[in-house]
Amino acid sequence: MSTTITSAGTPTDPAGSSRRATLTFGGVLRSEWIKLRTVRSTVWCYAIILLLTVAFGLLLTATFNSRGIGPLPDDGQQAFALQVTTLSIGFSQLVASVLGVLVISGEYGTGMIRSTFTAVPKRIPALLAKAIVFGLITFVVGLVSIVLTALITAPILPGVGIEPDFGDSQYLLGLGGGALSLALVGLMSLAIGAIVRNSAAAIATSLGLLLVVPTVLQILASVTQTTWGLNVATFLPGSASQALYSYGAEGSVINGVVSLSSLEGGLVMMAWVLALTVVAALLIKRRDV
Repeated sequence: MSTTITSAGTPTDPAGSSRRATLTFGGVLRSEWIKLRTVRSTVWCYAIILLLTVAFGLLLTATFNSRGIGPLPDDGQQAFALQVTTLSIGFSQLVASVLGVLVISGEYGTGMIRSTFTAVPKRIPALLAKAIVFGLITFVVGLVSIVLTALITAPILPGVGIEPDFGDSQYLLGLGGGALSLALVGLMSLAIGAIVRNSAAAIATSLGLLLVVPTVLQILASVTQTTWGLNVATFLPGSASQALYSYGAEGSVINGVVSLSSLEGGLVMMAWVLALTVVAALLIKRRDV
């Protein structure tokens, strides 16, 4: 009885039209935004990122002592001012990583992924929508946290001999790079979550890639007295993302050890995200669920 006839004699189904409307990519994006903002873990994780950033910035500012060091040069002051705002990123990345995994593995755990793929039969748009929404929100939260820390600590820094120049392009690049590193690490973990599908295993894999593998490589490099382990570690997500928010980071090779510039670090991180997302997309298309 819900089917009506148009003046041209073509049957229309309002319910069917509504379903087709939700299959547009804009509709999928709105759906993923609703999912993300209505889950408690999202609010808590982003709140922790904000609190960590401000707290670590205030802690570093309060404990800095320039006695015995003398006045820092301008570049040194800018590097310290940037470190104040980005000191917590190493910890915040872990939070973003866990949240990135839960964004998709949580649906596998509850079975909601079936509903998602029923609404989006092609599946790939659902994965891309999750990545876009999560990546943008994580970047915005990270940037707000970093800028807020910079504004809060700005009146305190002159008291410890640091005069930050907010017009310095390298400083501003570091602020944006810190937020971008959080988003890229989170997206990498989201892709890992889509590949593994189990929350605990995906979190362990993601954190292992960020923390355990670099440590193992450094130990191997120390034991074998070679540089290959350090060079491999340079291209892992932890080191590559750090180059994004290092003041004036420039690519170089010193004593056989490679270091990345900010641009190179960003490209390496994007390569990690792209490669893992492609693998996740292929598996999502081939698996039953």
